[in-house]
Amino acid sequence: MTVLSPAPDVWVLVGPRQRWTGLRPAPADHAAADGLPPARAAERLAGRAALRELLRLARPELADAPVVTDPRGKPWLAGHPEAGISVSHDAGTVAAALALHGPVGVDVQHAPRSAAPGMVRRCLGRHAPALDRLRPAQRARELAWVWSAQEACVKAAGSGLAGRPWTIDVPAGRTRGRWREYRWVSFRGQSDTPLSCAFLDPVAPGTTPPAPLSPGPPSAGAPHVPKG
Repeated sequence: MTVLSPAPDVWVLVGPRQRWTGLRPAPADHAAADGLPPARAAERLAGRAALRELLRLARPELADAPVVTDPRGKPWLAGHPEAGISVSHDAGTVAAALALHGPVGVDVQHAPRSAAPGMVRRCLGRHAPALDRLRPAQRARELAWVWSAQEACVKAAGSGLAGRPWTIDVPAGRTRGRWREYRWVSFRGQSDTPLSCAFLDPVAPGTTPPAPLSPGPPSAGAPHVPKG
């Protein structure tokens, strides 16, 4: 498991799903998997367990808050609308994110075996030729990195696929950038699996700084847990 902090008061946790599989759900999460097929239910509960662990590490006072969703399906912590949360899972890997002062989105993507040329052009647009010189496996991995950043952005915005993530300008090889009022960061060099996070940029034009949470530990004390 690894915990990363791409900005003050923003944290991302990532690890293998088996770390959180089979754990007893937190009282607030018992109903999270009701009515889901067994495999989907296990995935949902593992994501919630990962989120709870991140909350305990970063802001213990939020760890027991119920998770609710808005009409678009974006999750929030009940009673703490100023804090953003996000969960992602793909092929046995789970990621969770917390931002204390606004929306956040996280996305983890295992690279496919190959990347269809049409998908590369759709997601990279004018940057697509940069992938032509890569080997097929490298091209697929680069597409996964780009898509993780695009998906993190629309998850932060709460729009999902309706936000047309493939239209977000993410150049190949880039580790950070901005989209609308959000800043995105790809954890290249820090995560073996393509992993990106997007969060509210406090210096973006028109952004109103949200009210702070109650006093807590300083950002400099953000936990970093080595892989393991």
